[in-house]
Amino acid sequence: MPGTCVVGLQWGDEAKGKIVDLLGDGFDLVVRYNGGANAGHTVVVNGKSFKLSLLPTGVIRPNVTSVIGNGVVVYPPRFIEEMESLAKGGIDLAGKLFVSDHAHVIFPYHMEEERVLESGTEGKIGTTGRGIGPCYQDKVGRRFAIRVGELLRPEHLRERLKFIVPHKNKVLAALSSSAKAFDADQLAAEYGAYADRLRPFVRDTALYLHDALKSNKRFIFEAAQGSLLDVDHGTFPFVTSSSSLPSGIWGGTGVPAKFVHRIIGVVKAYTSRVGQGPFPTELDDGPDGLGERIRKIGREYGTVTGRPRRVGWLDAVAVRHTAALSGADEITIMLLDVLSGLPELKICTGYELDGERIGYFPSDAYLLERVKPVYETVPGWSEDITKARSLSDLPAAARQYIDRVAELVGLKVSVVSVGPDREQTIMV
Repeated sequence: MPGTCVVGLQWGDEAKGKIVDLLGDGFDLVVRYNGGANAGHTVVVNGKSFKLSLLPTGVIRPNVTSVIGNGVVVYPPRFIEEMESLAKGGIDLAGKLFVSDHAHVIFPYHMEEERVLESGTEGKIGTTGRGIGPCYQDKVGRRFAIRVGELLRPEHLRERLKFIVPHKNKVLAALSSSAKAFDADQLAAEYGAYADRLRPFVRDTALYLHDALKSNKRFIFEAAQGSLLDVDHGTFPFVTSSSSLPSGIWGGTGVPAKFVHRIIGVVKAYTSRVGQGPFPTELDDGPDGLGERIRKIGREYGTVTGRPRRVGWLDAVAVRHTAALSGADEITIMLLDVLSGLPELKICTGYELDGERIGYFPSDAYLLERVKPVYETVPGWSEDITKARSLSDLPAAARQYIDRVAELVGLKVSVVSVGPDREQTIMV
């Protein structure tokens, strides 16, 4: 079975990186197919943390080749920064990391456009400010987009920027009198220098992946963000700008869907989200409330931005919805240890919409913001579970919680995480 996909089934930050890292030794390639440097992954190995936002989690494994597919948008300074950080940690990426020449490039004017749009009082989405959305807009609009392969041709890049930058400056000036203006020659020189650093890693990754398929290589596809942020099926418009469901693999890498035979849905033992948008099970109960307690224990702060994440109870309605959309074969339950010490837990099993009980997930934001969660209360546990290595090591209430989540979602649980380190994992 050549292809496995690891996909988040909530609003991102589900600890997908840990699952990809755990499975890494069983695969030859780890492939990112969507998103950009707004996808925070933290992997802890023997107490040492590696924080990644653009590079695939597979770069931590010495025998795995990592690929950034054409569906990703690339910010070169971040690529170089992460590469240098890994080098300091003793990880050499030469010959072990490739980036698609067809991936699109983020420029400073993308970030400035996002800053201006998000600084208003209305229409805010709550983005990470990394220029992801505006870059994807240019990709779809075609005229003002630049791909990674174009960075490697200095004169071509300069000519493209001389065409694009005046337009960007006009748009930015129209949006805000305080918007920054950009110089095409300066950007061409800056990105030309980045290109020299990127050059050894750039290739036609679609051809590379097809050759790997012919050689019976084993793939793991790593989704960025979570399924509820998918641009088509998420809580629109409070979503990301790409397909974060497994459906993004074909377009984002060139690998046909028939090669993906296992889909692992990753779920937190509770729910979190960053940015604006409806969140039915949110615990918005103040600085001394349960929500803040979970946030602190779970270290719920964005890997990319450092922003505090919003937290709430597990929403089984939402997870059942995204599990169906993604075609998940199984789920993993992450950060179960964060719930230790709570006398009781709640699970959302349904909604009320305009006074009517519904069991489906209305993904349009204007509808979802009107729903009221219907909860089931289950017993909690007081024991520290971070040293558990099998289900039998867990207290009965924790096992019952796992079983109930599996029942509500309708899928088996294959992994339970009880801490950030590789070793703090229960393989079911």
